[in-house]
Amino acid sequence: MSKRWPGKIVIGLTGNIATGKSIVRRMLEHLGALGLDADQLAHRAMSPGAPAYEPVTRMFGQWVVGPDKQIDRGRLGRIVFSDPEALAVLEQIVHPVVVEVIDLLVRRARQRVVVIEAIKLFEAGLADDCDEVWVVDAAPKVQIRRLMEKRGLSEAEARARLAAQPPQSVKLARATRIINNGGSIEETYNQVNRALQEILVGEPEPVQPPEPARGEIVVRRATPSQARDIALFIYRTTGQALSRPEMMARFGEKAYMLATVDGNLIGLAGWQVENLITRIDEFIIANDAPAEAVVSRLAEQIEASARDLQNEISLLFLPAGTPDSIRQAVLDAGYEMKTIADLRVPDWREAAIESAPPGSIMAVKRLRADRVLKPI
Repeated sequence: MSKRWPGKIVIGLTGNIATGKSIVRRMLEHLGALGLDADQLAHRAMSPGAPAYEPVTRMFGQWVVGPDKQIDRGRLGRIVFSDPEALAVLEQIVHPVVVEVIDLLVRRARQRVVVIEAIKLFEAGLADDCDEVWVVDAAPKVQIRRLMEKRGLSEAEARARLAAQPPQSVKLARATRIINNGGSIEETYNQVNRALQEILVGEPEPVQPPEPARGEIVVRRATPSQARDIALFIYRTTGQALSRPEMMARFGEKAYMLATVDGNLIGLAGWQVENLITRIDEFIIANDAPAEAVVSRLAEQIEASARDLQNEISLLFLPAGTPDSIRQAVLDAGYEMKTIADLRVPDWREAAIESAPPGSIMAVKRLRADRVLKPI
């Protein structure tokens, strides 16, 4: 148990770029952990008005600032990834802010298990406060392919990113556990689940909810073992066919909340948390389901989980052709229809731009009044 954070089991999660750290963090979140992404928090710390914004712009100049006043990560990356001294200066500015925020979030977390994802876990000193250090590993050719596919880098740029980092072998040598993420999502999930259960040996069993009454709407978080049921429901309601590998890949990106009656799936929401923002980009209700009740229960459970993750806001995206009954149920659940331009916080706008499916409309609900990285 962590000395710095009594009562918490803290897992430090690291690995070089494109090894798949975020997938492993999300899997641990599926299994009940609080996940914190230090790299996303670092980005948040450099938002306009946040603690690292002025020091970074003073050090690297207005050239790294885009027309929207946000720090352009591409421009900043071209500087720091080609100059180790510049990278070291950036880390000296940002790391202390991120460590302070992580300390705050862990101390007020309700979850027993906390996972801190950080590519610089050792360099920032975070590893010293963790009970275990998990290193996610993948072959260099896999890393290069992922960087090219997911970040649009050329092969030369991808190789340069890998070369700019300390050798993966240094991290592997200090690992408590190694998660091999070079195969399928399912293989990775099995490793993660097995490792977490080994950590939790001797911990009290979670309290099981009572058996629901017949006809009662039950909403629970899905596990990857339900991938087939989810894929079948999506096909029946939308006509979209998903293979098991495709469905498992979705579990590497997001969580699912399922609404059932007497064991039959009648609604689902696919959602993810990044940068203290909840993004719900799948919201599917069966045609014959009681829309208002299902929407209300799904929203209620997602918001409860989001608040446990200390999120500031929930962004819910609906297809433009969503029936009026579901739109009204969303409004009745406390959401407001907004455009991206209506969002006053730059990080919220960026999240909406990144997450909005094509042709969708957005509903927004504020989850907490305070912000962790509030403007200074």
